Amino acid sequence: MFMEELIFTIGQADSGGRIDKRIALELGDGYSRTMVKTLIDDGFVLVNGKKVKPNYTAREGDEVNIEIPPPEPSDAEPEDIPLEILFEDEWVIVLNKPAGMVVHPGAGNRKGTLVSAVLFHCGKLPESEDAFRPGIVHRLDKDTSGVMVVAKNDRALRSLGKQFRNRTVNKQYAALVKGRVELDNGVIEAPLGRHPVDRRKMCVDPEKGRNARTVYHVVKRFEKFTFLRLELDTGRTHQIRVHLKHLGYPVLGDRTYGGPAVMSRQALHSEKLGFSHPDTGRRVEFTVPVPEDMMRVIERGEWDPPKG
Repeated sequence: MFMEELIFTIGQADSGGRIDKRIALELGDGYSRTMVKTLIDDGFVLVNGKKVKPNYTAREGDEVNIEIPPPEPSDAEPEDIPLEILFEDEWVIVLNKPAGMVVHPGAGNRKGTLVSAVLFHCGKLPESEDAFRPGIVHRLDKDTSGVMVVAKNDRALRSLGKQFRNRTVNKQYAALVKGRVELDNGVIEAPLGRHPVDRRKMCVDPEKGRNARTVYHVVKRFEKFTFLRLELDTGRTHQIRVHLKHLGYPVLGDRTYGGPAVMSRQALHSEKLGFSHPDTGRRVEFTVPVPEDMMRVIERGEWDPPKG
């Protein structure tokens, strides 16, 4: 396995700060400060071609070169974690993923994942190209709740994967966004790519981004926010969150993309998922109602001011 290389230059805004903090920000949520310190101490980080200490003071114009070693090979491990199962047969298992649960193991998130819980429940899942993602054909962000499907055998994995690639899966989301959305219905078409500075984020990138299309409908307007339902024609990383920020209406609680910190997580929920059953070909659809934390805001018509 080859190492991933990351090169970036320190800008004026980051001059004077510790290099380990800046690297942790660049690498994203999957890397703790302890992991970054290990990379630096083990010589995987060079600044202007030289090794530095974690407390090195970054200067504008410094070129930072990071070699990220691949993770030690290891399959996802089953864990006895409760699941809310909406439907299950020998082909698929459909679940209501809670907010706060990571879908599959990754750097910094080896335990407590949905994959580990499903492995414990099912005993075995079909292998995918990534050993950490058995049975996974789509994902939800950690702090997005709602309906997901996982394949239980190879044929189901191929069938569902093809449906997601061909965009024949129906995906409906509920979201609460800052501000009063003007149009009752609308379409957001804006290509998405990785943010050029902060690798944790995606952004609208007209030149290099991949096409992305989101359809939205206003359910109800309130004084400070709007309740939306959305359908995805594509499934890009963070698509709804970035598109709504681009439109000027960030998702409540989405601190990454500028949403007001009025909830403990982003107010985004996978409400409905429809697909063709891998065995019968019959169209099936599963719905999970808007969860309690979002409903409290909707019923009050306002949010509590952020604490602290």
